[in-house]
Amino acid sequence: MGKAMTCQARPNPTPEQLVADLMLLLDLEQRGGDLFIGRRHPDGTGRVFGGQAIAQALGAARRTVPEDRVSHSLHAYFLRPGSDEHPIEFRVKRDLDGRSFSNRRVVASQQGEPILNLVASFHVPQQGLHHQAAVMPDVPPPESLKSDVEMRHAAAATMPDGVIKQLLLRPRPIDFRSVEPLDWIDPKVREPRAHCWFRTVAHLPDSRPVHQAILAYISDFQLLATALQPHGLSMLRGQVKSASIDHAMWFHDDFRADDWLLYATDSPWSGMSRGFGRGQIFARDGRLVASVAQEGMLRPVRAKG
Repeated sequence: MGKAMTCQARPNPTPEQLVADLMLLLDLEQRGGDLFIGRRHPDGTGRVFGGQAIAQALGAARRTVPEDRVSHSLHAYFLRPGSDEHPIEFRVKRDLDGRSFSNRRVVASQQGEPILNLVASFHVPQQGLHHQAAVMPDVPPPESLKSDVEMRHAAAATMPDGVIKQLLLRPRPIDFRSVEPLDWIDPKVREPRAHCWFRTVAHLPDSRPVHQAILAYISDFQLLATALQPHGLSMLRGQVKSASIDHAMWFHDDFRADDWLLYATDSPWSGMSRGFGRGQIFARDGRLVASVAQEGMLRPVRAKG
């Protein structure tokens, strides 16, 4: 089963191939009833990226609800580290199918051990009251900013060969453009606030579930890193041991993940070896299209000596 459910790594992939591979990674194989199998990442870090597990679990839940219902929220707990060596099994429980809402529970497991629990809710779109208190931050447009690819390559040029350098140089299906300058190797102390534009590097199909799954995947980036900014510590330098604990997301409005979206994150608190992050995702026209919250483990690693 492992080989059959592995996405194949490509040498020198085009943007279209990178996005196609991401869509394949987030697609699932149905194994009868409400059991689904998620593919393995071909060149991962050894540990499953949390955004991948969330997006695949959301996709499994989505496959069991009527077509007229759209995802509007999810709440997940990370229980154990997932391994890139094994596919992930997703079992869905159909807790509710009401007139307007459907609710699903998903347990993601590897080798008989649960690694993620997720609850997702789906709603038949309806017109109703509307307001938006959140104002899109006034930041430079993405066209005026350097791609994070340039900064990652510059950082990698100063590093010896190894896993971290390979990660920095690996082609990615998402184009990130950070408003505040990033330094993965030697970060400076700054306030726990960050802004980043992002979009897929190639066009996506006109499918709301695809765009929502990819946004769920992307939403796990940056949140815990924002909580580290007041402390000037780097995960890449091994100064902090980190892991996501839980993740919540709300989809508010329509969007396209292949058009520029702004991820505005902040961290109002950290302590007791945990950090808390919040995120607001805006379309370029100023609409708040999603909100995110996450808590994670942040344990400083004491230098030996």
